[in-house]
Amino acid sequence: MARPEVKAKLSYEEFLKWCDEDTWAEWVNGEVIVLTPASRRHQELANFLTAVLRAFVETKGLGIVISAPFQMKTGPDLPGREPDLLFISKDHLHTLKETYLEGPADLVIEIVSPESRLRDRGEKFAEYEIGGVREYWLLDLDERRADFYVLGSDGRYERKVADQEGIYRSQVIPGFWLVIDWLWQEPLPPILDVLRRLKLI
Repeated sequence: MARPEVKAKLSYEEFLKWCDEDTWAEWVNGEVIVLTPASRRHQELANFLTAVLRAFVETKGLGIVISAPFQMKTGPDLPGREPDLLFISKDHLHTLKETYLEGPADLVIEIVSPESRLRDRGEKFAEYEIGGVREYWLLDLDERRADFYVLGSDGRYERKVADQEGIYRSQVIPGFWLVIDWLWQEPLPPILDVLRRLKLI
C-alpha cells in the first residue's frame, strides 16, 4: 500500500501509518521530521552497543533491546522519537506495541552527530526527563564525550560519572558496565572480547 502524502499536520496515528520499517523520522507537534542518514562510525557504534547490550540483557532475562528505527512516544502530549537504542525492562514490556513503544524506555541511548547535537542535548533531554526515561546516555563520537543521566526521585536528571578506572555502571540494567574508552576505539573492540569481560562466555 502506498503511504499517504504528508499533510501540513499529521496525528501520531497517521504518522505511524505513513512510516514504513525503513523510514527514519520523528513526529513533533504534528510535523514529520525526516532524519539524516547515519555515518559509518555512528552505525558501527550503534551495532556494537546493540550486540553487547542485547547479549547481556537476554542472557540475564532482563528485558529487550531495540535499535533504530523504532518509535518511542513517552507521553500523550510529547513527540514521537526514534532513539538509536532502547532498553525495555521485563516489567515494562506491556508498553511495547507492534510499531512503537507507548511510554518511556528504561534506558535510551543517543549517538550524537553534529546535526543532532542541539536536539539531543536540548529538546530530547527535556522530553525524556518529562516523559520518565529512567536513564539517558549521550555519546558524542566527534568530541569523545559520554554523558550519563539518571532520573532522580524529584523527576529531574542527575548526571552520573565513570569510576576512576573509566568504567560506567548502568543504574537500570543490573550488573551491566562498560569501559568508556571502548566507545572511541577504531576499530571497536571485538564483541566476543567484551562478552568475556562481562563474564557472559
